[in-house]
Amino acid sequence: MRAGGSLRDMKTLGCLFTLLCLVTTLRAQVQPPPAPWRGAGPTPCVGSDGGVIKCPAAGSLTVVRAGRLFDSTSGQLRTKQVIVIDGDRITAVGAEGQVRLPTGARTIDLSTATVLPGLIDAHTHMFNTPKDGMTREQSTLIAIHNLQADLHAGFTSARDMSSHGNGYADVDIRTAINDGRIDGPRYQVSGRGIVWVKAANAAPTNPLASIVVGSVEEARAAVQDHVKHGVDWIKLFPTGAYSFTATGEAQYALTYPMEVLQALIDETHRLGKKAACHVLGGDGQKNAIAAGCDTIEHAFGLTQDQAELMAKKGLSYDPTFVRYLEPYMDDNDAKSTGGKFRMIPIFERAVTLAAATKGMRMMLGSGADGSTYAHGTQALDFAALVTRAHMAPAQAIQAGTINNATAMGWSDRVGSIESGKYADLVAVAGNPLTDITELQRVTFVMKGGKVIRSDSTLR
Repeated sequence: MRAGGSLRDMKTLGCLFTLLCLVTTLRAQVQPPPAPWRGAGPTPCVGSDGGVIKCPAAGSLTVVRAGRLFDSTSGQLRTKQVIVIDGDRITAVGAEGQVRLPTGARTIDLSTATVLPGLIDAHTHMFNTPKDGMTREQSTLIAIHNLQADLHAGFTSARDMSSHGNGYADVDIRTAINDGRIDGPRYQVSGRGIVWVKAANAAPTNPLASIVVGSVEEARAAVQDHVKHGVDWIKLFPTGAYSFTATGEAQYALTYPMEVLQALIDETHRLGKKAACHVLGGDGQKNAIAAGCDTIEHAFGLTQDQAELMAKKGLSYDPTFVRYLEPYMDDNDAKSTGGKFRMIPIFERAVTLAAATKGMRMMLGSGADGSTYAHGTQALDFAALVTRAHMAPAQAIQAGTINNATAMGWSDRVGSIESGKYADLVAVAGNPLTDITELQRVTFVMKGGKVIRSDSTLR
């Protein structure tokens, strides 16, 4: 659409995108084939590609006995609880003796364990950055290995924050999981991401890498391309690298001009999506908050005024804490400053400040990317929020469950153990409210009523 198009043109385009998204969603659902079936065996179902697949097994009745149950809405631990599951949904939760148990249900005995809602990682990269000569098939196999490591670690939902040079392949992976072709977390994905280069119409070396924009018009078109391809989020990069002045003051490179950033976010919201902003500090961070970016990622240089503005505007903060506390950060700073200045303490203060800000919506995201943070180990972030940002264990767990679900618009389906929500559960042997590292030793994982992992005795 031309710049400065009429309101009617914009509304029409919005309707077309809404219809396209609806069609994409419907196609992603497994459907039975037209009757009568004239192929082999019983009537199968049809995947999103039109190919037939074995229909999912009918859901079963399950009763889970929980010795301790973490209520993520209140932050409290309840004892001797029963969870009733019909198929992939929870139908009842309550104290033993107060919940009617269905006849013929299988029982999963976790009476010596702590049961929690399925964990949610709000910042993953299922795809590693491809090395020279790596095929798409190799990249995809690595991505599947990564996401299944996350699932087995108890992360039953996740938000993937750009495909690292793999185009919109994260959309395909999400669809394959939704179709039941592979096991993996429930995903929201963001596709290629959008970056700024001053030269108009600049193109990346890798056509599957981030979309490069150089104007407001190109910015809006890039958002439209993402939505056309079926993403859930738009990943933006309002700041570039950081450096230190001779006196130790941190400086952060600005990327998008404010009018371009505002156009990116406005177009995202107009098309019914949310934006996540990679920011480190400085004017880019200030602009992202002012422009209403839905989630602020990283934010090394977050100030008290900015944190309070975020809380007032209802924006969420995803620090990806462990990812930027790693020793390589000190290695880089030592090399660039001769050992004079460090970013880690600046970042640590920012996250601690944010966690203590009234009304701040703290999230938990790892930034696991196959580079310096291995998939399947993201529970390290729970411990870091407690020991280094001084959050209470219950608050840290809420960040990685109900807070993330709320930021992702999924609080009606995941993030807590409640009737009507998906039966996404994890269990640990001990009490994570007294030892947050228990979440690094998950012994049981269920997603949608299906047991993914069980180190406990079932009967």
